[in-house]
Amino acid sequence: MKEFVAYIQAHLWILEVFLIVLATGFVHLFVKLILKRIDRRLDKTHNLYDDALLEAGRKPLSWAVWIIGVSMAAEIVGGTGAAEIFQQVATFRDVAVIGLLVWFAIRFIRYVEEHIVLGNGEQPKIDLTTARAVGKLLRASVMITGVLLVLQAFGFSISGVLAFGGIGGIAIGFAARDLLANFFGAIMVFLDRPFSVGDWVRSPDREIEGTVEEIGWRLTLIRTFDKRPLYIPNSIFTSIVVENPSRMLNRRIYETIGIRYDDVDVMRPIVDDVKAMLKSHEAIDTKVTLMVNFVQFGPSSLDFFVYCFTKTTVWTEFHEIKQDVLLKIAEIIDNHGAEIAFPTQTLHLAAEPEALKIDTATD
Repeated sequence: MKEFVAYIQAHLWILEVFLIVLATGFVHLFVKLILKRIDRRLDKTHNLYDDALLEAGRKPLSWAVWIIGVSMAAEIVGGTGAAEIFQQVATFRDVAVIGLLVWFAIRFIRYVEEHIVLGNGEQPKIDLTTARAVGKLLRASVMITGVLLVLQAFGFSISGVLAFGGIGGIAIGFAARDLLANFFGAIMVFLDRPFSVGDWVRSPDREIEGTVEEIGWRLTLIRTFDKRPLYIPNSIFTSIVVENPSRMLNRRIYETIGIRYDDVDVMRPIVDDVKAMLKSHEAIDTKVTLMVNFVQFGPSSLDFFVYCFTKTTVWTEFHEIKQDVLLKIAEIIDNHGAEIAFPTQTLHLAAEPEALKIDTATD
């Protein structure tokens, strides 16, 4: 009996480890049940951030329970053995907790970034480019902070690391001037916001035209209309003119139409009817400039011009509206008995001289 008791006392740590692992399993199960209950309650609310906290913390919290439980069991095992690895259990636990906190923060930022641009309940809709820029900055800050905390946990001096980083930053700055120029170019794009993801942009300075698909820290991806990807360094946008047709308020219809010189008597009523038609057209914006005027005596036509703006800026809708306007103008011209002119020439033959007529008759 004494030997049995001595054996049990010597190997009591096995029971302790078993109980700790078993308790960890129960705690993990309890945490999952609590999170499900909280999830059901949060489904009744319209707050984005409580959903983000729950979704971001679900997996890190489950891992945290097991890491703490296993580290406690490892400390008990280490107390009975002489392996040096068990002396670092506390350090590894601290590093794991830091990693879980970083993981939680990154998941939280990504969840908010993905949902805030769509609007959720009382949360306003935010520009996608701004959301991505802020999200990238926050994630980079969290990751850098996590790396510094891990170095501190392993015994490195953060002040020394920062000092080394300052000296190394100067050398890196000279070696990576283009990279830094692109980085600051991206910062200017995010701050000035000349365009956003999804905008149609073009540059008269360069052969750049297409839809913005992604704005990165070094490159901006623009998809051309023939579906070719253009990868443009961000530093270029600090030195070129960028036109953003996606932010147009209206689209312009500007056409010059000619009728025959024989129809000069109906020019005024045609112009008046075309103007009235545009003012009553539901797709034409009458709050901006609207002009229809006889403009010139052309080489083979009497020309009047139509100058107006559509309410829509959608390219496909604009062409449907323009087609409808031009067809209605053609109907108005036809209703007045006139015709649309096309380039023509009239040849006038001079009368035959009298002397030539007499000579011909004598012969």
